[in-house]
Amino acid sequence: MRRTQAPARQMGRALAWAAVLLLAAGGCAHVAPSLRGSTTAPPPDSITVALWRMDERAGTRVVDSGPFRFEGTAGRATLTQFGRFGLARSFQRSLDSFVYVPGDAALDLSFGLAIEAWIYPRAFGRDEDTPIVGRWTEEDDRQSWLFSLGGDRLQPPVILDPSPGYHLALFTQPAPGYLWFAYRPADASPARAYRSTRPVELERWTHVAVTFDGEEVRLYIDGMLDSQFASHGRIRSSLAPLLIGNYFDPRFLNRFSGDLRPETSADPTPYYAYRGLIDELRISSAARREFSPPDSR
Repeated sequence: MRRTQAPARQMGRALAWAAVLLLAAGGCAHVAPSLRGSTTAPPPDSITVALWRMDERAGTRVVDSGPFRFEGTAGRATLTQFGRFGLARSFQRSLDSFVYVPGDAALDLSFGLAIEAWIYPRAFGRDEDTPIVGRWTEEDDRQSWLFSLGGDRLQPPVILDPSPGYHLALFTQPAPGYLWFAYRPADASPARAYRSTRPVELERWTHVAVTFDGEEVRLYIDGMLDSQFASHGRIRSSLAPLLIGNYFDPRFLNRFSGDLRPETSADPTPYYAYRGLIDELRISSAARREFSPPDSR
């Protein structure tokens, strides 16, 4: 599923990546500019790799404002609604609710990364988690990282169609609304998962973030450090696509009547579908040390 690029496209991407590395030189830590009191979303900066503002008024095209232009394709069950800044993408409990970005080597950030977004969850999942964003599949060599909201982990007889258990080994306890970050180490050791100390609230805009610098994982809620964990190593490189707002096997995605959608012949149940809004999703090439989002509303 890796994209085929023309030589000119490859050269442009190589120059963009070189610029990101040059501007980010001098250490993995980066202090983000203060946003406190701001009424506008922050622009891409020197370590921004991708920034999906979710400001499209209609259609399935999701534009990336970062240097590599990682354009996403939204499933037909997503909607556009008012967001934290401008517009946002609304996700439903449906297999057709997602944003898909093809895998690319420039998304491999093994030694340092930051993932952040504004989220407005309307419900927590009934299974182990509902991903905000991830580069993770059921193929071992395509498991990189996963940033999720914990769910209830309901089992029979409470529900008749329990989770297929894809993430039970990662997210080992019911934790509705808590942030989870999991990654597969490059040294082939077992996957590691880390959880926030408190949940986010329903029906409220919350800024959430996770950073990793090769030594520690840090989770942030509304700009404040919530928890940190020693975790030495680097994240496994992967050609996995990036999936926003859902989790399923991307090998079963196909085009039908112009829409990108997963095949539902096997099991159409949307076990891991996120329900709510996502806005200003950013991935950075270094572990930011400060998040100062404006007051939530």
